[in-house]
Amino acid sequence: MAILDFLSKQFIDIIEWTDDSRDTLSYRFPDEDREIKNGAQLIVRESQVTQFVYLGQFGDTFAPGKYSLTTDNIPILSDLKGWKYGLASPFKADVYYVVTRLFTGNKWGTANPVMMRDQDFGIVRLRAYGTYDFRVTDVQKFLKEVAGTDDHFRLDEFNDTMRSRIVSAFSDALAQARIPALDVAARYQELGEALLPALNPIIGARYGLTMTSFVVENVSVPQEVEQAIDKRSSMAAVGNLNDYVKYQMGQGMENGGSGAGGLAAEMAVGVAMAQQMMNQPGGITGQATPGIANPAWGSATSATSASAAGAAPNPSVSAGVAGAGAASSGTAGAVPGAIPDLYDPAQVARMLGVAESDVLASLESGDLKGRRIGTQWRITRTAVDAFLHS
Repeated sequence: MAILDFLSKQFIDIIEWTDDSRDTLSYRFPDEDREIKNGAQLIVRESQVTQFVYLGQFGDTFAPGKYSLTTDNIPILSDLKGWKYGLASPFKADVYYVVTRLFTGNKWGTANPVMMRDQDFGIVRLRAYGTYDFRVTDVQKFLKEVAGTDDHFRLDEFNDTMRSRIVSAFSDALAQARIPALDVAARYQELGEALLPALNPIIGARYGLTMTSFVVENVSVPQEVEQAIDKRSSMAAVGNLNDYVKYQMGQGMENGGSGAGGLAAEMAVGVAMAQQMMNQPGGITGQATPGIANPAWGSATSATSASAAGAAPNPSVSAGVAGAGAASSGTAGAVPGAIPDLYDPAQVARMLGVAESDVLASLESGDLKGRRIGTQWRITRTAVDAFLHS
């Protein structure tokens, strides 16, 4: 009995392993310097693959099932040298269990910003993170390139390597896709699906792995780009700048004329109302007396009146009326050859109660008519009135 007990401790008759963790990729069966008995039972459970290694060379590979280790089902090991008792000789070999189930929810992220060229913002720095799922598909390559002789290889030992490979492929795919930074958030799924064909050949050839899904959860841009995006959204919400200026004027009046903006808005509306009154039939212009005639036609009116009275026109009277008309050109009309009222953008901005940049934008777009002289703009009163009535 003592001899049988000794022999039972020297040989392995059952080889099996139950995975009680969720992060084990490979596990080497502990032989404790014992030999595998000829005819020993090998049990391989679902989501496991068993790989025999003898003297550093890969032997037989077993899928899930129950096997008797005889020369019939271990053809590679049966060719090994060193059998002492013919085909029934026990043997020594390393037995590795590799887990082939799907490893889900693995996180990835860019430790440093990824540089990319964007058509809207030029060179931008992007940060991204997400999750991916993978499984082992080539057991021998995985053992050779990744796990090696580790007796218990876990997922956390491989995360850094996978992360670096993913970030590299993510950067290349993002550069090739040329998706604008403003549209990346709307194309997370498209970006993830585009990365799978780029990642699988790399990790399959190097590590014996296959990635089944790749999810981009977030792509963030620097704070400066976020501010530019917010400003662009605000301008899109404003819409027509001309309508926005009028809205600002209305807001100034609604606030009771408080502040420079409200006062300027009231002044601008007052000027517009006065112009309308002058242009209406029977208004101020229509009620002007013959003695204070519009300079454009004052001389002709004086001459006609004098002729109707039977007297020759008096040159001195005509000259006096023309002089009076010239003095009132600000309200009755412009004298031919006279210099009109001119404003710079800052003055127009104060008049309308808006920012100078808004006035410059209206000038550039052509909504407000003006004349550029070198690097400066000049705007006439007529152009301001026409802008307010447009």
